[in-house]
Parts: sequence; structure tokens; C-alpha cells
Amino acid sequence: MQQEVRVRGQAPDNPPPTAAAFPEEGARRRTLRTEVLLVLALSLGASGISSLISFVGALTQPGGLGDQAARLNSSQAPGRPWLDLAWQLFGIATALVPVALVAHLLTREGAGGLRALGLDRRRPGFDLGWGAAVAAGIGGCGIGFYLLAQANGFNLTVEPESLPDVWWKYPVLIASAVQNSVLEEVIVVGYLLRRLGQLGWPPVAALAAGAVLRGSYHLYQGIGGFLGNLAMGVVFGLLYLRWRRVGPLVAAHALIDIVAFVGYALLAGRVDWLPTP
Repeated sequence: MQQEVRVRGQAPDNPPPTAAAFPEEGARRRTLRTEVLLVLALSLGASGISSLISFVGALTQPGGLGDQAARLNSSQAPGRPWLDLAWQLFGIATALVPVALVAHLLTREGAGGLRALGLDRRRPGFDLGWGAAVAAGIGGCGIGFYLLAQANGFNLTVEPESLPDVWWKYPVLIASAVQNSVLEEVIVVGYLLRRLGQLGWPPVAALAAGAVLRGSYHLYQGIGGFLGNLAMGVVFGLLYLRWRRVGPLVAAHALIDIVAFVGYALLAGRVDWLPTP
């Protein structure tokens, strides 16, 4: 029986597989990583960096966070309602371009576009029913947490809207709420968790990354905004891993924002428990 002799320092005949041994798989992973970075850089990743800069500015501003305001849905052309409306619609439409990009990328992948993330009309009753239930729970806790954080100086005073009293005010607020919900849930939950899973991330790590991202682009509101949305990101991520549908999350987020925007427009200055700038 002939015995195999191996010279010291010589590579074994069957070395363990490495990334280089699978060039196609390695190239695919690099492509996916680049894709994720580009999608985030064009959307909520850039918003996270912008919010961080805004938060640093608020911290270094004389006075506490509670004495400062974070304004959403403000007029883009004061005194010129038709031009203002054009700017509002332009902002809503362009904010949804990253969602269209994700749909395109998923279609090229052969996954069926946004249907792969559970954003479709297959289960409207399920999406709206569970969306309303989640909105009631998350929204109620969120309002309480915001009021507590703002009263204790951990949050800026959030002004959800300061639009002029014109006919298109409430339709634009509702459209803005829907835009926020579609953008955030498609990108941060459906798309990001799908891609991180394809890159080999454990579900817990992917969920944590999505939650931190969600909290980061709300830092402009203060520490309370970061922590509250971090918790919301964990809950929404867990629900997506259970349901594999962003439809209920889009519905829940839209309802939360509609109540916040429209409710503020109706109640600001009329009740003493709602902080205003």
C-alpha cells in the first residue's frame, strides 16, 4: 500500500472552500452590498445623516431641546397657494422614487416587484385590519412617549404641519402620510431585511440594523424621537418576519401619520396638553 507524502509548507490537496473559490457568489454579494448602500444613500440613509447633523445643531444651540421646534409639512411658497401645492406634490412624488427603484430591482431579480415584499392587493382585509390594530397600539404609546420626552427636555417640539388654510391642506397631509409610510416600510423593513438576509445576516442582526436606521432618521426630533422610532422599528421588524408582508405595516404607519398630521391641524392651539412652538 503506497503512503502519501506531503512536503512541509505544501498546500493540501483539498483546501477548505473560500470566497475566492466561488467567484460568482462573491460577485453577487458585492453587487448586493453596493446596491443596498446606493438605495440607502438615495433615501433614508441620507436622511439619517441629515438628521444626525440636525440633532448636533440642536444640541449645540443655546437653550434646551424642548425650546426648539422640528417642523414637518411646512409651506414651500408662502402666500402663493398654487405654487405651494405644486412644490408639495413634487416633494411627495420624488420622495417615492427610491420605492420605484426597489420595485425595479426586485423585478429584475425575478421576485415579482413589490409583491415579493407583501405590498399588493392580495389580502386587503388582513392588511387594513391588522394595520389598524397596530396603529392603535403603537400610535397611543407613541403620543404618550413623545409628550413625556418633550416635557422632560429630551425632544424638540414637533410641529407636524404648518400649511396655510387652503382647500388642498388636508389632502396633501394625507398624501404626505401615505408617502412616508410606503417609503419607510418598503425600504427599511421589506427591502433591507430581504437584502441583509440574502447577504447572510442573521435575522436578529438585520432587524437591529433596520431599527437603528429608523431611529437615526428621526434624530432631528431629539432623543425621544430616536428611541421611540427605534422601538417601533423592532416591533415592525418582528411583525414583518412573522407575516412576510409590509402591507399591514404600511397601513399602520399611514394611519399613525394621518392622525398626527390632521389631528395637530385640528387641535393645535385649541387644547393645552398639545405642545406647540
